[in-house]
Amino acid sequence: MADVPPDLLDRVRSICLALPEAYEQQAWTGVRWRVRGRTFAHVLTVDPDSSSTLRTAFGVQGEATAVTFHVPAEELLALRETGHPYYALGWGRNVMGVHLGPWTDWDEVGELLTDSYCLLAPHKLVARVRRPSPHAD
Repeated sequence: MADVPPDLLDRVRSICLALPEAYEQQAWTGVRWRVRGRTFAHVLTVDPDSSSTLRTAFGVQGEATAVTFHVPAEELLALRETGHPYYALGWGRNVMGVHLGPWTDWDEVGELLTDSYCLLAPHKLVARVRRPSPHAD
C-alpha cells in the first residue's frame, strides 16, 4: 500500500476532525477516524502492484486513493447505482467507498462522512453536529 497524498489526507482530516469527539488513528493501511472506538471513515491509497478490490472497482492502472464510510439505509441504493466514483465494498451491509481525485465533490464527501459519523456516534454527540440547513427553491 502507498501513502495517502497529503492534499487528500488533509481534506478528509479537516472534515472528520470537525466532528464532536472524533479522533484520528493510523490504520493497518492509511488513516482512520473514529468516535467512541467505532471507525466512521478510513482513507487509503492502493498501489499499482496490489490486487485490492479498490483498484479493481475503480478500473485504474495506477494508484487509487479512496475513503470508506457507512451509508444510511435510505441512501445506499442510490449510491450503489451511481457508479464511479462510488462503489460498494462487499463487506458490511452499508459500507461504501468513494474514489478521490481532482474530480471529487468535497461538499458531497463532507455530507457522506458526517452521515457516517452520525450512524455510529452516540445520540448526545450527534445532537452537537452542525448540518447545513436545506435551501428553499
